[in-house]
Amino acid sequence: MKVVVYTGPTLSADEVRAVRPDARVAAPAARGDLLKDDWSPGDTAVIIDGYYRERLSVGHKEILWLLNEGVHVIGAASMGALRAAELAPFGMTGVGEVYAMFSSGEVDGDDEVAVLHGPAERGYPVGTVALVNLRHGVARGTIDPAAGGRIVAAAKARPFTHRSWEELEEAVDPADRAAVAVLREEQWDVKRLDALAALEAVGDARPGVAGAWSADVALTGITHYEALKWRSARDLDVMNAARLFAPEYPQVHASVLTELLAGFGGEAHAREKLGVYGDELPPELGRWLTPEENGLGTAERLRLVMLRVWPVWQSEDWRRAVLDRLRRHPKWPEWSDLVDAATTARETARAATPPPEFCARLFLRHWKTAPPQVEMARRGFYGMDDLGRTVTPFFPLDAQRRR
Repeated sequence: MKVVVYTGPTLSADEVRAVRPDARVAAPAARGDLLKDDWSPGDTAVIIDGYYRERLSVGHKEILWLLNEGVHVIGAASMGALRAAELAPFGMTGVGEVYAMFSSGEVDGDDEVAVLHGPAERGYPVGTVALVNLRHGVARGTIDPAAGGRIVAAAKARPFTHRSWEELEEAVDPADRAAVAVLREEQWDVKRLDALAALEAVGDARPGVAGAWSADVALTGITHYEALKWRSARDLDVMNAARLFAPEYPQVHASVLTELLAGFGGEAHAREKLGVYGDELPPELGRWLTPEENGLGTAERLRLVMLRVWPVWQSEDWRRAVLDRLRRHPKWPEWSDLVDAATTARETARAATPPPEFCARLFLRHWKTAPPQVEMARRGFYGMDDLGRTVTPFFPLDAQRRR
């Protein structure tokens, strides 16, 4: 019986094989990845890391599909812990402290486990601190609890992409910087500990009790054909073409996310999540607005900031809702043609495509309506790395169109 471990920044392939020499190591799980494999009853899928910004996150229904097929599914440490907390009633096995934090409601956002990391070719080097690791370190009691609470609050108020140790030291009061230094030296990594525990749990996990839930109802929309051939990649490419090239896209993006935000409670929810209870926004939030937008009323500024730091406060993936809107847009065929043109341009390009970070810097010349960080956020990009990965497949086409 096979064991497949989906990991990246939390645990390296060598660390997995040191515990489970029989395991096959796969990249962090994204939407459809579980359905691409050929599973048999008794197999085990261990989900540690997963995407939720660059690609659609691993779907609940595909995990349910595996459970219904008799596959043992274990989740821990990162995206795996989040999904296990949501799907434990259906037979998914959660392991570790991070899973317990999610399942108890102590934490509830993807940003708690999210980190900024490099590409697979370089071993997913981590550049920021996971918030759950920070909470774990504070809870160990080696620093003043009050200072620890302030450090966690300062980290929570920042986008996860800006939670490096250096940025955290700048974000806290000078009096708390010594405590940050202690946490940095101790380097608590509860995600790694949980991931190792999940590997040890392989063989103990069992799928859910038959009849505890209705597969006919829960798996509506998933067919064996979809399990053999996952087809969402094309629509995601079309959406990315719109994000990159369509002047209309920011308006669509804002409209969809505003509707989602209203469902969570609107301004009151925004104030609670951002920790803003007066009329002034702290500088770290104001930088997500243009100079003109910073002159708007408080409620409107809160709404705009919430839309632009969406993954930081809400685990709901906006891509599904935006895709539903874009598929009905009259320019969907035009954006689809862009994807075909980009494929042709890559196949006929005479020069190698530059690295993603270079592609991103060049592409920013397209957008001159707002500061680069703000314009990227208006289109759902939360950093140069994210933009670079999305631009790269379209770069040869963009180069041809500029000539």
